Amino acid sequence: MIEVLIADDHPIVRHGLRSALSDTPDIHVRDEASDGPEVLEKVRIQDFDVILLDLAMPTMNGFDVLKEIMLEKPRSKVLILSTYPEKQYAVRCLKAGALGYLTKESAATELLEAIRRTSQGR
Repeated sequence: MIEVLIADDHPIVRHGLRSALSDTPDIHVRDEASDGPEVLEKVRIQDFDVILLDLAMPTMNGFDVLKEIMLEKPRSKVLILSTYPEKQYAVRCLKAGALGYLTKESAATELLEAIRRTSQGR
């Protein structure tokens, strides 16, 4: 079972992702976070197979959260899910330690496959 943390500031997005992932027998949403400090707090006390991280969050943006996660828990597997165009942000996120980058326009099947691949370190 792949244990996932969903980090997004929009409750409806978190709910939609949780709902989409609930139909998948090998993926379980263990927890959710609505801003950067909450993500870091949860990552510090729990281990997740995949952290599904939005870049545009209040208080602390997802890119800064990613850098902090990589400093504190460098083996964390982070998949970025963002509205920002891939070309502009993906390389920066991958260099900072994310294993993948998807835009929110991606199909649900792409997201499921990306979560599975990320959980395997690919």
